[in-house]
Amino acid sequence: MRLTLALLASLRPRQWVKNLFVFAGVIFSQQLLTPRVWPALAAFAIFCGLSGAIYLFNDVADVDKDRLHPSKRRRPVASGALPIGAAIGFGVLLLAGCLAAAFRLSPAFGLVALAYGALLTAYSVWLKHLVILDVLTVAAGFVLRAVAGAVAVDVEISGWLLICTILIALFLALGKRRHEYRSLTGDAAAHRPILAEYSEGFLDQMISVVTASTVTTYALYTMSPETVAKFHTRLLPLTLPFVLYGIFRYLYLLYRRDLGGNPSDILVTDRGLLLDALLWMVTTLAIIYGSRWAS
Repeated sequence: MRLTLALLASLRPRQWVKNLFVFAGVIFSQQLLTPRVWPALAAFAIFCGLSGAIYLFNDVADVDKDRLHPSKRRRPVASGALPIGAAIGFGVLLLAGCLAAAFRLSPAFGLVALAYGALLTAYSVWLKHLVILDVLTVAAGFVLRAVAGAVAVDVEISGWLLICTILIALFLALGKRRHEYRSLTGDAAAHRPILAEYSEGFLDQMISVVTASTVTTYALYTMSPETVAKFHTRLLPLTLPFVLYGIFRYLYLLYRRDLGGNPSDILVTDRGLLLDALLWMVTTLAIIYGSRWAS
């Protein structure tokens, strides 16, 4: 029983909120209330398994550094609750099973899932040690989630969707790096060597650029002729205040509360962010699907 609980903790269920990006394709193609939602749900489950396998491999690769970290040392692999052999064995089985299920869902989806698994495995082994490429790889993982969701339900992927996804993912990844840099102070490089290549000022500059780009891109998306023609409504700019509040709230937590080390945990634990995300989703769905029913 203890081994099962340790294994479940290593899969990090709270992090599965990131896989909600898989639903972007079915939602913004206005197919959420059609049978196409079922392959989207299957894609979400497969990506939860894939990401869980990657977390297992990452914990094994970082076990020595995690044991020196003030909080990561409590992870099952680092603490010894989950033996390294068991973590590797289950990770391989989970990865293989999820990839097999992905190709069974559709060959195209299987290829995207394979690309995601390969990219994130390369991140755990190599790419996380390369400055700037480390955060770009994390952002690319989010883009592949969105692409996979669109491929799974066989809808066209929007360029706007990809740009907004990579920008918001970069925003969160850079915020996490900044929190790690500050919270670990002089020991940052010992726990995550790539942090030696960053500085607080450099991270702040990149966060500023990505923040402005994210807001601008989303605003342009809501007002673009392509979006208006697709959804037959000019009301999507009404969702912009929720995006602004969400970004500003996260910056407040990052800069004033010294949080941001785990964006997924913040989303589900901070009431302001959680409520804002729910209101954005409800408002967006009401506008997109309301315009469809009205027409």
